[in-house]
Amino acid sequence: MNHSEALTLVSVFIFVATYTVIAIGRIPGLRVDRTGASLAGASLMVACGVLSLDEAERAIDLDTLVLLLGMMIVVAHLKLSGFFRLVNGWVLRRTHRPVLILAAVLLTSGFFSAFLVNDTICLVMTPLVFDLVKRLKRNPVPYLLAVAMASNIGSTATITGNPQNIMIGSFSHIAYGKFAAALSPVAAIGLAIAMAMIALYFRRHFTVGVVPLELPLEHYSRALVIKSVAITAAMVVFFFLGQPVAKVAIAAGGLLLLTRRVKPQKVYHEIHFSLLVLFAGLFVVAAGIQKPVFTPETLAYAKHLHLERVAVISALAAVLSNIVSNVPAVLVLKPFIEQLTSHRDQAWLALAKTASKSVFGNTSALARR
Repeated sequence: MNHSEALTLVSVFIFVATYTVIAIGRIPGLRVDRTGASLAGASLMVACGVLSLDEAERAIDLDTLVLLLGMMIVVAHLKLSGFFRLVNGWVLRRTHRPVLILAAVLLTSGFFSAFLVNDTICLVMTPLVFDLVKRLKRNPVPYLLAVAMASNIGSTATITGNPQNIMIGSFSHIAYGKFAAALSPVAAIGLAIAMAMIALYFRRHFTVGVVPLELPLEHYSRALVIKSVAITAAMVVFFFLGQPVAKVAIAAGGLLLLTRRVKPQKVYHEIHFSLLVLFAGLFVVAAGIQKPVFTPETLAYAKHLHLERVAVISALAAVLSNIVSNVPAVLVLKPFIEQLTSHRDQAWLALAKTASKSVFGNTSALARR
């Protein structure tokens, strides 16, 4: 066995081991989570000589990490200002029946997830919805299912809806507006189906009783709500105007950090730094397998798979996403889509439609389990 073959075997072993841990969540007998496995895998790719340190640094997509960081800061300020509590309370006071509350929860969770990264919205909305529904003396299960399903489905609509879309947007350079135009109808149909499924499964719950509407007023900071909402709205406008999403998101986050009302530590506590480390590691691990395994000959052979066809790329994405989660699936399929000479945008959009709906959900949520 020559040196090149040995490096190939090493890279395959590290790749498989890392993604196995990501799929199952841990290493039996060790206290290693998905983030730790990602970092360890990246480190081994460099230590074993599969990648040089410079190659590992170049493999990390800074646009993705910067965009995620900026969005986390924005959502942190919206949460700390009391904005989400305010919206939930306002909606529930104006709905008079359980089915209307279900629709309101679905639409609210789906809408915010489309623009502000779904896992953060899911984490913010879950305790709020649970608390408010318990006050109304209703079964919380259908409403919590609505939060989970709507956050996943609604996130399909835009580049900033979930981590895999963020990466696809960075890799493909598809305009924010074009991406939203193609994926928003898919999200809307998905939300309607989710509404129908939950209402049908829990039909007894939604056909009995009028919901009492005596809810206490929410505590919020008026000035911080106004500032956070104004900057968030401006950020979304700039997204649709075609400005670089990473640049806009981190600028919005930076502006929100200029405040006298919120201690920086509270904001930092809401930022999931383990997610950023997870992504950085996955970029390096993916690059490690691409260099010796995804050779020009391999990529040329892959052309026979016709990945430009929606059905083919969707099937591959569905299988991979449910085995190793969404983000790793996108990283694995990236080199094959990039080498397409036609219908490349169509393949990227098909990948976004499919990868957003795996059984595992998004990798960022997995990183915190």
